[in-house]
Parts: sequence; structure tokens; C-alpha cells
Amino acid sequence: MSDDNERKVIIYKVSEYHQNGSGESQRIPRSPMNRWLSYAIMIPAVVVLVLIGVFFFAAFFALAAVLVAVLVMRFWWLRRKIEHDMRQSADMTQKSETDQSVIIEDAQIIEETETRETGHKSR
Repeated sequence: MSDDNERKVIIYKVSEYHQNGSGESQRIPRSPMNRWLSYAIMIPAVVVLVLIGVFFFAAFFALAAVLVAVLVMRFWWLRRKIEHDMRQSADMTQKSETDQSVIIEDAQIIEETETRETGHKSR
């Protein structure tokens, strides 16, 4: 066989089409046994692929749900903290307004004395 004939045979077997004498392509009929065998192989393969798809979808959905729960908890915690701080500052403002006297804790008393000779004040 020459190289041209080998290529024709390969192309002929891959495409499963052949040309009749008038140049039209016709499909080669497949035997019922081959058809059932291909169905018997394809059906379990499709079922396995669907199950794998469902598993990965469920895993993705679970990760997304955990991420949403973490974000909701974080925002809830921040809102709670801000409300607590606002309540404390409002209580402090209200307390300082009700008190008439202001207490200064870290004040120092500085005494001034005059020296008689020079007339300068010293501290």
C-alpha cells in the first residue's frame, strides 16, 4: 500500500463515512451490538460525572455558606462594639453634665515665694 491509501483508510475509519459512486457521502450503519455497547459505557460515565459535579457543587456551596457566616459574625461583632462605645460615651457625657464640680486628678500645686533681697519670684 502506498502512503495515500493508508491515509484514506485512517480517514475512512475515523469519519465512518464513505462515498458512493456519485460522490455523495453516506454514513456506514453501525451494528446494534456496537450501539448498545457504547450506551452501556456512556451511561455509567455520565452518572459518575453527574455525581462528581454534585459533590463539587455541594463543597463549593458549603464553603460559600461558611464564608458568609464568618462575614455576618464579623459585622455583627463590629456593630455591637460600636454601639457599646457609643453608649459609654453617651453615659460619660451625661454624667459630666450632671456633676457640678470638675475633678482634676493630676494637678500639681506650685507655690510662689518672693525673696526679699532680689525681689524675684521663685518657684
